[in-house]
Amino acid sequence: MAKQYKSEAMAAAHEAALGLAEAGLMPKRTMRAFDEMCLTRVEDMTPEDIRALRLRENASQAVFARYLNVTTGLVSQWERGEKRPRGASLKLLTLVEKNGLGAVA
Repeated sequence: MAKQYKSEAMAAAHEAALGLAEAGLMPKRTMRAFDEMCLTRVEDMTPEDIRALRLRENASQAVFARYLNVTTGLVSQWERGEKRPRGASLKLLTLVEKNGLGAVA
């Protein structure tokens, strides 16, 4: 998956820093700081947030699940608060929130 940046300026700064790191001119610790600053942050989502996001995208639970490569049952569990999205699923939800379902198509 391609990296998602907060802005085009952050993308340019991150790519420049990455070049310096790959050339051995920037310490790994500094590169981690650039990652933290430039890449899209992932924050927990409530069941209400997930449902509102799905409805905003005009998607059924089945269609939404298909885009995220999870089961319809899991989307339902997220929306009822029985389970919480973590890891890659949470990142995908964050990208959908920021850029729409087309970002993960």
